[in-house]
Amino acid sequence: MAKPKTYYVCSECGAETPQWLGKCPACETYNSLQEEIAVQSSTDIPSRGVGAWHSQMSKKKTSNKPAKPRASLKLDQISDRQVERWSSGYGELDRVLGGGVVPGSMVLIGGEPGIGKSTLLLQVSNALSEEYRVLYISGEESAQQVKLRGSRLGAAHSLHEEANGNGAITVASETVGSEDNKKSTKVNSDLYILPETDLEEILKEIESLRPNLAVIDSIQTIFFPALTSAPGSVAQVRECTAALMKVAKNEDITMLIVGHVTKEGAIAGPKVLEHLVDTVLYFEGDRFASHRLLRTVKNRFGATHEIGIFEMVAHGLREVSNPSELFLGSRDDPAPGTAIVVACEGTRPIVVELQALVSPTSYTSPRRSCTGVDYSRLVQILAVLEKRVGIPMSKLDSYVASAGGLSVEEPAVDLGVAIAIVASFRDRIVDSGTVLIGEVGLGGQVRSVSQMELRLKEAAKLGFTRAIVPKGQKFPELDIEILPVSKVIDAIIAAIPQQTLTDEDLEMDDIDMEEMED
Repeated sequence: MAKPKTYYVCSECGAETPQWLGKCPACETYNSLQEEIAVQSSTDIPSRGVGAWHSQMSKKKTSNKPAKPRASLKLDQISDRQVERWSSGYGELDRVLGGGVVPGSMVLIGGEPGIGKSTLLLQVSNALSEEYRVLYISGEESAQQVKLRGSRLGAAHSLHEEANGNGAITVASETVGSEDNKKSTKVNSDLYILPETDLEEILKEIESLRPNLAVIDSIQTIFFPALTSAPGSVAQVRECTAALMKVAKNEDITMLIVGHVTKEGAIAGPKVLEHLVDTVLYFEGDRFASHRLLRTVKNRFGATHEIGIFEMVAHGLREVSNPSELFLGSRDDPAPGTAIVVACEGTRPIVVELQALVSPTSYTSPRRSCTGVDYSRLVQILAVLEKRVGIPMSKLDSYVASAGGLSVEEPAVDLGVAIAIVASFRDRIVDSGTVLIGEVGLGGQVRSVSQMELRLKEAAKLGFTRAIVPKGQKFPELDIEILPVSKVIDAIIAAIPQQTLTDEDLEMDDIDMEEMED
C-alpha cells in the first residue's frame, strides 16, 4: 500500500508547502505549518492540473460563432430585489450589522473565552424565534446545558424541551406571570437546539428543518468525516465553512458562526475564514469590567468599525443605550489631570474621560504607561509637549488611561491627551463643561479631524458648554461655545485657567511655611 501523500498548511494564511518549515514563506509566521494528508480526487482536472486542461481546451478548433454568455448576466439583467433586513431584537447588534440581519448572510463572531459570545447568540436566537424558525447548533454543550443556560438568562418565557424524530430539541414557551398578574398571551417560540459536530448530520438537519436562521457554536468543533484531519484544523475549518456558506447562499438561510480566537486575539484558523464570510464581528471587553464591545471589522452590507455596547448583568447581556454615561466620569467632582474628549467609533460618537498622571521619575529613563490609548501616539505627544511647549517630559513619568477601559486610538483624541498631561503637570483642573477635539501634529499644530458635526452634537446633547476644536473647519450652529485654536499652546491657555491667588490662599501659605519651620 502506497504511503499517503502529505503536505503542510499555514494556520495563519492557508499557504501550502510540500515540506515542513520553521517559518511560513508567505506570511513569515513562525511555527504555523501543520501537516495535512492529501485527498486523491476522482476528477480529471485536478489530477492533470488546470494548465494541462487549459492547453487541451485551446487545441480544440473554435468556430466562428458569435460570442455569447453561458451563465453570466449583465448588471441590468439582474432583478432589483429589495432585501428587507430583520430586527434581531437588539438595537446594538442591528447597528453593527448595518441596520439589521440580512437574509442569506454569513456572520462570524469571535472573542475571548467567556466574553459572552454564546450568551449573546442564545438571546438573539430566543428573540428571533418569535417570528422566524431558528436552529441553534451547539458543538460544545449538550441540549440540557443549553437549556440550563437559557433559563439562567431570564428570558421572557420559561423553556421546556420537546424531542422530535430526528434528534433535535424544540425549545418552546409557556405562559408566565405572577399570581396577581398572569400573562394570558402565549408566545409560540420556534427555536430548535441540535447538539451535533458532524457536518453531514448538520446539513441534513438544515435541509429537513429549513430554518430562517442557523447558529453554529462553534465552527472549530465541526468536522467533515471525509477529511482525516482533526476538528479545528485548517482543512476542517475551511471545508466546513465553505459547505455552510454554499447552503446559506442557495437556501437563503442566515448563518451566525462563533469563532475561537488565538492568544494574539485573531480569529483561529486560516485567514480565508474571514474572507469567506460576509461580516466579521469581534466581541471585546475587560474581564474586570461589566461592559462588552461588539466591533465590526468587515461588513459587506454596512459600514465597518461600528461598535455596539452591552453590559453583562445577572440575567445575561443588556444593551447600553447611552454609552457616553458609561465612559464619562463624575463631572460634579473634577480632579486635576482629567480631560473630556469625543471619540468616534464608526458613525457613533462617544464622550470619554481621559485621565493623566505626571510625576518626577526616579529612574534614568522615565516610564510611560497607557491604558486605552495608543502608546506610539502618546510618545509623540510627549515629545511635542517637551519641544514645542517646554515641559520637561524626559524627566517625568507619564501615565494616561481612559475611563472604563475603552480603547480610543483615533488621532482626534490627541488634544485631550495633551491637555490632560499638562493639567496634571501644573496640578490644574480643566473646566468640566469643556470638550477637546483635535489631532496634534509634530510641529505643535492642532489639525482638523473628521465627523466634527457629529462630535459637537453629541457634546451639546450631554450638556457641555464649550468645545476647543481645530481652526479652519465649518461648525454647525449649536448651543455650545466653540473656541478654534491652531496651536497646542493656544489650546492649553484656553483649557487650563490661570491660577489667581486670593488673600485666603496667601494666609494658608503663610501658615504652611510656619509649620514647616517649626
